[in-house]
Amino acid sequence: MLLVAKTYWEGAPFNFRVEPVSADVKPLLLTTVDHRQIQGLFWSPAGLPRPRIAVVAMHPRVDFSRHYSFPRLLEAGIGCLGANTRNPNNDTDTVHEQIILDVGACVDWLRDQGVEKVILLGNSGGGSLNALYQAQARLAPARRLKLTPAGAPTRLESYALSPADAMIYISAHKGEGRVINECIDPAVTDEHDPLVGDPALDMYSPTNGFRPAPEWSRYEPEFVERYRSAQLERVKRIDALARSLADRAAQAEERHGAPDFASLNADEQRQILLKEALEPVIVIYRTMANLHYADNHLDPSDREYGSLLSDRPDLMNMALMGFGRICTPRAWLSTWSGLSSNADLMRTLPEIREPTLVVNAGRDREIYPETDAEPIFAAVAAEDRTYQTFATARHYFEPDFGSRETPEIEALMDLVVPWIRERFAAS
Repeated sequence: MLLVAKTYWEGAPFNFRVEPVSADVKPLLLTTVDHRQIQGLFWSPAGLPRPRIAVVAMHPRVDFSRHYSFPRLLEAGIGCLGANTRNPNNDTDTVHEQIILDVGACVDWLRDQGVEKVILLGNSGGGSLNALYQAQARLAPARRLKLTPAGAPTRLESYALSPADAMIYISAHKGEGRVINECIDPAVTDEHDPLVGDPALDMYSPTNGFRPAPEWSRYEPEFVERYRSAQLERVKRIDALARSLADRAAQAEERHGAPDFASLNADEQRQILLKEALEPVIVIYRTMANLHYADNHLDPSDREYGSLLSDRPDLMNMALMGFGRICTPRAWLSTWSGLSSNADLMRTLPEIREPTLVVNAGRDREIYPETDAEPIFAAVAAEDRTYQTFATARHYFEPDFGSRETPEIEALMDLVVPWIRERFAAS
C-alpha cells in the first residue's frame, strides 16, 4: 500500500533540481560549543570564496544542504550554508535547546570566514528552530533559558551566541509542537494499542462527517470544538508521561550523587544506576489527524486534499511515517509538545527585531492562512517586516508531479533576492 504523497516520489522536494551554475562547494565538519560535530555544505559564487552575505538553511532533522533557494542566491553573489543538525534524518532525540547550538556553529563559521551579514533562512520546521536560536542569541547570557522542558540544564548562559542579521521564514509553521497539537489523533484511548479508540472523536469516521478521499468532508462546529479540546488533552497526558519518565531518571541521578550512595548494598546501587542510565522511548501512534486535511471549509485555501506527507491521511494515520511518532521524553517535551516546547514562533518572534520576511504558500497542505501564516506575521516584532503569499505554491514550492520546471521557486526568489539586496547590498 503506497501512501506517501507524490511530492516525495522523485526525491526530496526541498532539494534543487539543477546544480547551481558557476558555484564552488566545500564540505564542512563543524564543532559546536558543546563539542558535537555537524556536517554541511558551503556553496559560494565562483571566484568569491568569501562573500559579504550568506544564508544558513537548516531544519531540525531534514538535510537542507542542497536547498532549492541556493541556485538563485548564488547567482546573486550570496553564499549558502546548508547544514544538518546533530540528528540528521532522525528526530527521536531532538532537543531544541541543544540543536540551536548547531545553528550557532554555522553562524560562527561564516563570521570567521569574513561574512559580514548572515541571514537565517527557515523553511518549514527550520523557521521555529532559527527563531529560537535568534531569540536566545539576542538575550544577555544570564537571561537565556536555564532548563529544557524536561528539566535538564541548558548551559546556554555559558556560551557565546552570535545573532544573525536578518530572518526569512518560508512556509514556516508555528513550531513542531504546534503541528502536533493540530494533527494528533484524540480518538486514541490506549497509547499501547492504536486500534483502540473513541468513535465519537474519530475524524475519519463517516458518522462524524468524514467523506471518502478525495471528497472534502464537512465537520460540524460542535465536533470541531470537542475534537480540538480532546487533542490538547491527549498532549497533556503524553506530557505527564514524559515528565514522569524524565523525573525518574533525574531522581536516580540525584540519588547516585548522594553522600550515602556508597553505603548502599550492591543491588541497591545497581538499581539506582539502571534507572539513571535508562533512556526510554515513547511511541506516539496516530499523528496524522488534522481536521484541515479533510475539511477545507475550516481554514479555506486552494490546497489539495490531504497532508504534506500523504493523499490518504486516514490510512497514513496508522503507518509509521508521521510527525513525532517515536521520541525520547526529553525530545517530546522540547520538540513535539505544543504545550511545552520553547521552539514556538508565538513565543520567539516578539523577541526578534532584525529585518524579517514571512512567505506563505497558498496551496500548502500543512500550514494554513488563518491558523498559521497570518498569526505568525502578526507576532513579528521587527519594524522592518514583509509578508507575501504565493497563491499557487505548495509547501516546498515544488512543481506538479513529473515536471522539471519550478516556476513557483523562481517567483519566490524574485522576491527573496531583491529583499536581501535592498537591506545588504551584495558585492
